[in-house]
Amino acid sequence: MLSILISIITSIALVGILTSSGVNRPTTIFFGIVGFLAAFYLVGFLVRKRVAKVQKELQEGMLAGQQRMNRKIQQFQSKPGGNIKMIQRQLEADQKAIYQEGLDFTKRLEPFKKWSMMMNRQIITMRMQFLYQLKEFDQVDAILAAGGMFKGPMLLDPMAVAMKMARQFKNKDIEGLEKTFKRHIKWFRGDRGTLLYGVMSWALVKEGKLEEARQILSKAKEATGNPTFGSNWEKLSNDKAKNFSNAGLGEEWYGLYLENPPQPKQQRARRNAQQRGF
Repeated sequence: MLSILISIITSIALVGILTSSGVNRPTTIFFGIVGFLAAFYLVGFLVRKRVAKVQKELQEGMLAGQQRMNRKIQQFQSKPGGNIKMIQRQLEADQKAIYQEGLDFTKRLEPFKKWSMMMNRQIITMRMQFLYQLKEFDQVDAILAAGGMFKGPMLLDPMAVAMKMARQFKNKDIEGLEKTFKRHIKWFRGDRGTLLYGVMSWALVKEGKLEEARQILSKAKEATGNPTFGSNWEKLSNDKAKNFSNAGLGEEWYGLYLENPPQPKQQRARRNAQQRGF
């Protein structure tokens, strides 16, 4: 990596200058180490600053796209008589375009790989998430299967872990799903573990393991405080597993494609008195 190379060159140059100046060996070694660390962190700071600027541009672009979609939904809801299936197709196309734009945008981060040891994994993680949203599940599975210190995705974010768990569920790897859940849930305190509890309880219910699901939901409602888990616990306790739903977890849950979101609703057309026949 260039940052390490520059740091080594800086350290060697500093040691050479101090040695030629007659500075004693312990002091020379000390400043050589300091020179290496100073150069390494300075280069790292400058690189992170550049990366943050590119990432901010990506976030702003995606936010603008989401805002356009929200306005389209609001217009549809305020005008009765529209074609629901047509607006759904439009929204799906718009959403796909946003994710594809984000996926393409990750190429702009490629030049930073030579400066940072972990940049490759960060790019892989971002691509995995965009590919998941684009429903390119074969590519997602390939990324998750890669693993390794520098090849696999960084599972430091609840959504990334939830995506892995969702794919394990879809691929009938329930044992692997449980291992992933147990390995990562301890690192996500409070409501940061919401999605993980959501996927785990969903999978157990679908597998017919209702008592295990109740136990997970009991822990989930205590750990996260999310009322959805309490509601689902009551449904399972009252033999109403068919009514189990994680809809209350919001858009992030729907983004895992395990449960379909509700269709957008329109306002009913108001008929005036004459139309009513009065």
